[in-house]
Amino acid sequence: MTSTEFIDPRPLYLRATEQAAALIKTVRPEDMDRPTPCSEFDVRGLLGHIVGGTRRIAVVGEGGDGLSVDPSTEGVPDDGWAAAYDEVRVRVLKAWESDERMTTPVRVPWGEVPGHAALSGYVMEIVTHTWDLAEAVGHRGGLDPELAGFALATARAVLPDSRPRDAETPFAARRETPDGAGVYEQLAAWLGREPLSRA
Repeated sequence: MTSTEFIDPRPLYLRATEQAAALIKTVRPEDMDRPTPCSEFDVRGLLGHIVGGTRRIAVVGEGGDGLSVDPSTEGVPDDGWAAAYDEVRVRVLKAWESDERMTTPVRVPWGEVPGHAALSGYVMEIVTHTWDLAEAVGHRGGLDPELAGFALATARAVLPDSRPRDAETPFAARRETPDGAGVYEQLAAWLGREPLSRA
């Protein structure tokens, strides 16, 4: 693969958002205070981060300053998260639909990168947070392994062992995975998470 070639992340991002949307629709108001593998968030906080982070991605795709967008959301009723996510999901898919956006440099929290690299990073983020949410609400089966495989390859590229993780890195130190761990658990471990059943 040459420097001008890349895997188009848009179809994967679409599938990742569809997977997230389907899971968010299953979350009940009584789930909101449950812990998640992302230790800084309970379910309500994680949903706020997913919606706010997706809004940030939309602004980046629209050519705006995504770093000025707070990647959190408050004020959504407990039964309103599915609609809130659907609204920003439609916006972000439209923002990233052009081929030109894939090669145009954009500014994201980890630097200035071509659009395809930015969106690949955001595939990693939504796939990981979908696993976080699935763990929190007990829906551990049925997640798309191809999405996790792409997200894991992205995570290994942008967060190699050779790159120290510090307070500026939004992921904890890599954890070891047991033999036979599935691809979602491998992804979670690379990003410093572990299943709630072992936390």
